[in-house]
Amino acid sequence: MAERERDPQGKPLNARPRDGLGRPLARGGTGTPRVPDDLRLPPDAALTEAQRFLDARMPFHAHEVLEGTWKSCVPDERELWQGLAQLAVGLTHLMRGNRVGAASLLRQGHDRLIGYEVEPPHRIDVTGLLGWSEDLLEDLETGTLPSSPGVPALRRAVESGSDGGVLAHRPDSS
Repeated sequence: MAERERDPQGKPLNARPRDGLGRPLARGGTGTPRVPDDLRLPPDAALTEAQRFLDARMPFHAHEVLEGTWKSCVPDERELWQGLAQLAVGLTHLMRGNRVGAASLLRQGHDRLIGYEVEPPHRIDVTGLLGWSEDLLEDLETGTLPSSPGVPALRRAVESGSDGGVLAHRPDSS
């Protein structure tokens, strides 16, 4: 068996290419560009980048961005960022066809966000994300899931003259 690639500190690397949903491809294959393992963005930049990936229907990559911020955020926001990452990876599992894993991660992410609904930091649309995840969980439970689930908006809509925020839940635009 081939030895696993490692960085200079001995940490295992995930050098295999991956598809748009983060699934490993054969060595030497052509995958999508990866999010660097050590990416640590401040909250505003992380939300912008994660939303870009969600809009491109690449929730695994959004999860990687959010996970990096979760690992480096202030302690009071750790549950929030972990919950956001879990929602993104829950959507990843759903898009891969793993309904059981999707439901588990969506529920965990949902539950981590509840405590931030009253005063959400960084204009995060916690209320919208809770509703989005509840709708998906209900669809999973009843078997009425659309063939292509909509992606969530991470931030609340903002007044004109700002950064052009988006609606809390957008149907699939494909």
